[in-house]
Amino acid sequence: MPKTLIRCRDVSFSYDSVAALRGVSFEVNAGDALCVVGENGSGKSTLMSLLLRLKAPQSGSIVFDGGLRADQVGYLPQQTAAQKDFPASVREVVMSGRLSSRRWQPFYTRADRAMAERHMEKLGVLSLANRCYRELSGGQQQRTLLARALCATKTLLLLDEPVAGLDPLATSDLYQMIDAIRSDGVTIIMVSHDVQSVMRHATSILHLRVDPLFFGGVGEYAASATGRRFLTNIEGVGNVV
Repeated sequence: MPKTLIRCRDVSFSYDSVAALRGVSFEVNAGDALCVVGENGSGKSTLMSLLLRLKAPQSGSIVFDGGLRADQVGYLPQQTAAQKDFPASVREVVMSGRLSSRRWQPFYTRADRAMAERHMEKLGVLSLANRCYRELSGGQQQRTLLARALCATKTLLLLDEPVAGLDPLATSDLYQMIDAIRSDGVTIIMVSHDVQSVMRHATSILHLRVDPLFFGGVGEYAASATGRRFLTNIEGVGNVV
C-alpha cells in the first residue's frame, strides 16, 4: 500500500467571515502528483498557505505523516516582477534553498554546496551558475527556482503556477523536469490554470470553488460532471485525456 504523506480532513478557512475554503478533504500519497484547479478566488492560494503552514486551519485538520517538518518542504512560488529582476547569481539563488535547514548555522557546508551543484546539473542550469538571475529567460529562471526548491526537500514539492508566462517549448521542458523529479520519489502538489497540460502529468485532481467540487484520479475527473463542465469551457481541451 502506498504511504500517505498528507491527510486533509474537513478543512475550512475564512477571511473576515468570508469563506475561502469550506469542508476540504483529500489525501496525498508518496509519489503522487496532485494538481489543484479552480477559478480565481476558489481558495487555491489559501490551501497552499495552509500546506506551507503559514496559516492554520480554523476548523478541520491537516496531518503530515512521517514527521515532515515545514522546513523540509520545497516551494516554487509565483514570480513577481521584482523577483524576476533579483540581482543575484544563479548559484546564490539555488543555494538559498538550503537556508531553512541551516537554522542557527551561519555558513553553508560542503554538503550544501554539493547538493546545489547536483540540482543545478539536474535542472540544466549548472552552466549558468555564475550568470545573474535577472538576465535569464523565463524558462531558465523557473528551472533555477525549481533547483532551489529541491535544495529544501527530498520529499514534497509545492508548485504555484510553475509554467505561468512561459512559451510552449519552455513549458514542455519544465513539465518533463517535474515528471523526472517525481520519478525520483518526490511528491508534487501543483496549483495550475494550465489544465490542458496537467491532465497529462498529474495523478489526481482537486477542484475547488471554496467548497471542494471534486477529488480523485485524472480519468475520474475527466468523466465527472465537474470535470466535463470545466474542461469544455477551456478552448481546445475537449480531447485532453
